[in-house]
Amino acid sequence: METILPYTIVMILLVFMSAYFSATETAFSSLNKTRLKALAEEDNKKAKLALKLAEEYDKLISTILIGNNIVNIALASIATVMFMKINEQHGATISTVVVTVVVLIFGEISPKSIAKDSPEQFAMFSSKIIRGLIFLLTPVNFLFTLWKKLLSRIFKIENNSKMSQEELLMLVEEIEQDGSVDSDDGELIRNAIEFSDMEAEDILTHRVDIEAVSIEDSKEEIADTFIKTRFSRLLVYDGSIDNIIGVIHLKDFFTANGVTKKNLKDIMTKPVFIQKSEKIDDILKILQTNKSHIAIVVDEYGGTFGMVTMEDILEELVGEIWDEHDEVVEDFKKIDEHVYRVEGSVNFDDLCDFFGIKFETDRVSVGGWVMEQLGKMPEKGDKFDFEHLSITITGIDSHRVTEIIIKEGEKAEEEE
Repeated sequence: METILPYTIVMILLVFMSAYFSATETAFSSLNKTRLKALAEEDNKKAKLALKLAEEYDKLISTILIGNNIVNIALASIATVMFMKINEQHGATISTVVVTVVVLIFGEISPKSIAKDSPEQFAMFSSKIIRGLIFLLTPVNFLFTLWKKLLSRIFKIENNSKMSQEELLMLVEEIEQDGSVDSDDGELIRNAIEFSDMEAEDILTHRVDIEAVSIEDSKEEIADTFIKTRFSRLLVYDGSIDNIIGVIHLKDFFTANGVTKKNLKDIMTKPVFIQKSEKIDDILKILQTNKSHIAIVVDEYGGTFGMVTMEDILEELVGEIWDEHDEVVEDFKKIDEHVYRVEGSVNFDDLCDFFGIKFETDRVSVGGWVMEQLGKMPEKGDKFDFEHLSITITGIDSHRVTEIIIKEGEKAEEEE
């Protein structure tokens, strides 16, 4: 019987090579490119090389798969020859069992598990070797590139590698759970991602809530309005709120000597008008370009639908902004066990999040949703039930729902 030592040594080397290819494949498929870029910016040469290889993923994966298959086929062949020399009758069967177990444990599962835990480090470790193999297999990789293009044309495969907004939000949630960012930072990132999808209609102050003065009002009346509202800016209309003609600033109206003696038209600034479907990131640019803090939202008939301020836009990013003159209002004020007072102007999505309900509607505010559910003009004292909530209208102003009481009961059992 010939010695099996040379066969054993070659097989061990092939198992190590199989493990290398498997670990390299896992490392490059699961690494974080952002971390590699950060290391590359610190002049880490291994990180630069690994990042370059990761950006040429087609060549990389082709080389890894070719190398891994060659190694595994060679391992199976040599094992068969060796075991046939030991036992001609059952050598092939023994070879199949042994090679399968060895490759599965030491060539696949173990190296991939190790590489998955530290993909960036292993990618940098293996980058020089894999670069040399890519160079050696350049002709073969070229043929595979042509084959891939042919398949893409046959099956009309579109390369859509861009991450969707939903995927981005899921990624933020994952890194927040992982502890890489805290909840406040996570909320800020989510607000920034969703920022471009929001429209003026989602954040505006409705026309019935707008504080404005008439061009015919006396300066004493305007001064009283400034004092009463504590606003730094007031809209000015001519005839009706649908005809906004300007904006006056507190510092222009009140001077060191009291109320200005200038004509109201001389201290007004030109108003900025936008459509209610305007995206809020576009509104921000419009306000910056016009050096204004207020935009008037008009409806399809040209009338005043509401207004959007710079503060409204910023609050969508950083949350509620309070100053020393603002009256702090709780959106959901607990008045008893499982009983809450809710303002009609509260965003309906916030109500859904707070009470854990899911409902699709075009209504933005809680008041609008309540009117939709009632199907009629609301009256004080009207009641209705929705899922596990019992809603009672407690505040009405000009046919608008301004306040409701919500009693939270047991959630209905979900159907299987």
